[in-house]
Amino acid sequence: MSPLLSFLGTFLLVAGATPALSQDAATPQRLSTRWAAEVDARAPWPEYPRPSLVRGDWLNLNGAWECALPKTTDGDELSFDRRVVVPFAIESALSGVGAHAERVVYRRRFEVPATWSGRRVRVNFGAVDWRARVVVDGREVGVHEGGFDAFGFDLSDALDPARKEHELVVDVFDPTDAGGQPIGKQRVKPGGIWYTAVTGIWQTVWLEPLGDAHVDRLTPVTRIARDGRPASLTLSAEVGGWRSGDELEVEAPALGRKVRVAATVASLELGDAAAWSPATPVLHELVVRVLRDGRAIDQVRSYCALREIELKSDGAFTRIFLNGTQLFPIGVLDQGWWPDGLYTAPNDAALAADVEATKALGFDFARKHVKVEPERWYWHCDRLGLMVWQEMPSPREGGEPDAASFERELVELLRERAFHPSIVHWIVFNEGWGQHDTARYVELVRKLDPTRPVTDASGWTHASVGDVVDYHHYPAPTAQIVPAGFASVLGEFGGIALRVKDHLWQSDSWGYREDESAEMLVTSYTSMLRRCHDFAKTAGLAAVVYTQLTDVEGEINGLLTYDRVFKAEPRLFARANRGPHPALRVLVPDGRREELRWRYTLTAPAEGWERPGFDDSRFESGLAGFGTRETPGSWVRTEWTTSDIWLRREFQFHPSTPLEDVLLAVHHDEDCEIWINGVLAAKLAGYTTGYEEVPLSSAARAALKSGANTLAVHCKQTAGGQYVDVGLVAWVWPK
Repeated sequence: MSPLLSFLGTFLLVAGATPALSQDAATPQRLSTRWAAEVDARAPWPEYPRPSLVRGDWLNLNGAWECALPKTTDGDELSFDRRVVVPFAIESALSGVGAHAERVVYRRRFEVPATWSGRRVRVNFGAVDWRARVVVDGREVGVHEGGFDAFGFDLSDALDPARKEHELVVDVFDPTDAGGQPIGKQRVKPGGIWYTAVTGIWQTVWLEPLGDAHVDRLTPVTRIARDGRPASLTLSAEVGGWRSGDELEVEAPALGRKVRVAATVASLELGDAAAWSPATPVLHELVVRVLRDGRAIDQVRSYCALREIELKSDGAFTRIFLNGTQLFPIGVLDQGWWPDGLYTAPNDAALAADVEATKALGFDFARKHVKVEPERWYWHCDRLGLMVWQEMPSPREGGEPDAASFERELVELLRERAFHPSIVHWIVFNEGWGQHDTARYVELVRKLDPTRPVTDASGWTHASVGDVVDYHHYPAPTAQIVPAGFASVLGEFGGIALRVKDHLWQSDSWGYREDESAEMLVTSYTSMLRRCHDFAKTAGLAAVVYTQLTDVEGEINGLLTYDRVFKAEPRLFARANRGPHPALRVLVPDGRREELRWRYTLTAPAEGWERPGFDDSRFESGLAGFGTRETPGSWVRTEWTTSDIWLRREFQFHPSTPLEDVLLAVHHDEDCEIWINGVLAAKLAGYTTGYEEVPLSSAARAALKSGANTLAVHCKQTAGGQYVDVGLVAWVWPK
């Protein structure tokens, strides 16, 4: 590990006062991750919270606070009769409260270290949802609105010099989905794709001493060494208290480079310094100082990475390039919710584990879905090499958006997170939720950050601005030819559910389609990714995003459960993402490929109808496929409009590939059961919108024999389109 990573990874809190409270046990929870047991309620999240700008002196204020839940939004005589563990939202089990309220008032006491004498003192909040009024020693020091951005206030003038111990009160109001502010997916009444409300402090709170002039924010812009051009860094600093005559000094110690300028923007030539990529996530340490009269009055440690992201034509389609190399990036939808902490991971190890899991699954990037993470998550992406498509949290759908709040938080998102090299793409809206003034926001993003591509809206509501046309399609992938100059992105697909016993948040869970086993999930995923790679070659598909990384509450369409257990071997998903990719060989054709005649009946047949030798002479005869012509992806040759259909046919099978690579090719709408030689081969719930590969049960594989075999199918329909057709295929893996 480099000295920089060691420094940031092991930086612990300095000793400080903690409230004289005994912490109650965490509230009971439906589901818990393995990291929850490691949470120390007296000092959770002890790591330094801001890796982009690290100071040597600081005081962590996480831990047990007093808490009041008043019934009205202001006024009220406060009764601090509860305890809450900061930084976990009050609705979470790890907070120790486990209850929702529109208003929560926090209180704790602290001492300013004697070594900070003569310096200004600032309190910092990683994030508080939503409006926070901060009071110190009875004096209001500031009010902040916004649920996802960091903020802080100078306490120096409010600290009572006669007191050794000071009182900090944070009075929070959060209307959740009753307001028009950005909220992402939280709702007071969760269900479906909406999740538990998040109220109050949900990221680290800390104090730090500051000089008269001090660095508040750093924004790097880099160029890689290429075509004889040296690598370079231009670093912009926001400096509070800057005076005429002050200087900024920027040093890259490991690269032996240093520059001093009488301005807040400095440029360094970095020679042939290594570039950053997911395969080689090289970070370069920086030390930044503010000098006054030649003396350093502020010093911070930081880092940068050299990488360039761009969209350009390959001659036929618009493609994504990293450091001059064309990519077909495969991403995963990452919502960042936790069963025990909701918005907040139990600890830093859990936060890093999500990034490590994403890498282990073979994904190139995470689409951070309508949420902004704590900065340490982005640092883990930086150091581990995971690209990020960052999405702005949405206002609630169907309501009147608070445009002022949306724009303010969008600006803060870019100002705070543009530092991170892992972020390679901005997304303004999702699926039209609270969408407004789209073109103006895209131009605002371009103005604030011209170095990254921007999507105006992910999913169906493209406004002909930005760099990407992003469409969603469930469950199977698809591709669209988009206007010249735009990249074609499948921003969501998949959503395949798999229930894992003892790892469910609730019994009535759901997905866009449900598979019955880990083997079936791997097969479905491999089939989908094989088609995505084909679409990249034939239709110009530039990137795809699978739904999703983990289950979230009632959604069980993750590759991991909600409590972070892999549903199948991650290497199998990684193989589908990275290759090699199997070719498809037809063993028994379906109705797309030949005019195939089946025996069928629309009334329930006698027992044993699915077995070889059954007398089906009273069945009708028809050509596959069976259904209604308006059903998506169908090849109807025989109309079927009743609720049920039963089908039989014989086929010849002469195995020439391993039986584990033999699959069903199925298009069904809706529930479908398939037998081979009287043995159940697959039981499929829901529907498909095209032909998909499905694994045979082990018993059905064993029942396959050389020569004549019997294929039997039952499909049941309730509403909408209907269709069924079945064949057999085999994957042929490259040598």
